[in-house]
Amino acid sequence: MRGQSLCSTKLILEIYRDIMRATAAVLLVLCLLTISHAWDCQEIVAIKNLMQIDAGLGQVVATDTSQIPYYLVGDKWIRLPGSLKHITVGPAGIWGVSNGNLMFKYVAGNWVQFATGVKQLDAGGDEFVVVANMDYVPGCLSRSASLGFMGADSSLRGIMLPGAVKYSSCGHFGCWAVNKNDDIYLMSLNQDCQNNGWSHIEGKLSMIEVATDGSVFGVNSAGQVYTRDGITASKPEGTGWSNIPMYMPMKHVTYDLGRLWVVSNSGFTMVCTH
Repeated sequence: MRGQSLCSTKLILEIYRDIMRATAAVLLVLCLLTISHAWDCQEIVAIKNLMQIDAGLGQVVATDTSQIPYYLVGDKWIRLPGSLKHITVGPAGIWGVSNGNLMFKYVAGNWVQFATGVKQLDAGGDEFVVVANMDYVPGCLSRSASLGFMGADSSLRGIMLPGAVKYSSCGHFGCWAVNKNDDIYLMSLNQDCQNNGWSHIEGKLSMIEVATDGSVFGVNSAGQVYTRDGITASKPEGTGWSNIPMYMPMKHVTYDLGRLWVVSNSGFTMVCTH
């Protein structure tokens, strides 16, 4: 009986050790997963008081609170001509919106006016541009319109889209938008601006940006940053939202080539990587 008791004790101890080893392994994996999903953020000291930033195709543009537009070359911020409150870069080129809500395209070193009454625009689509006007009416410039526009004499016009949005952005798997109530929507849009209408996506965001590769990031009214998980060609709506912790409220975000650019409410700017 005593020998059986000792054997039982040894067996229990071995089982306990196995459980502890398994638990330690699980905790190690969870720790590594947590580290791998973390973002390492560094301050951008070369530029201050940014209002908005946009990245696409390896290019980065921004505007500051004085409405001065910039273009990033290496680690140097080069001042562009003119005065803009919003700027975007992507396959359709570089576009901007002035304080007077005039829409411009950057052509041969100068800004050329395209339209009036525009509030926000995005050049991240497949060589087309989406816009939101002052009345929250969304519009689209087809590939031929966006690439073909080279001056005031161009007789090219945009196409009105359904719905009402205050901010829209496009990428590889579709266009995302938010309305004045911070509701989120997704649309499939091609180079000719043909679409199937907006589909509602759960959640609330005050602005949203889509990377060229289809990644989606946004900021809510509380300044919290989110990314959309599970986006693929077969599931462009993704599977859910994940919070990216920031130690201060943010107002703008953009992503390209593995780098997440974020601007705080005070104009403090950081670039973050995994």
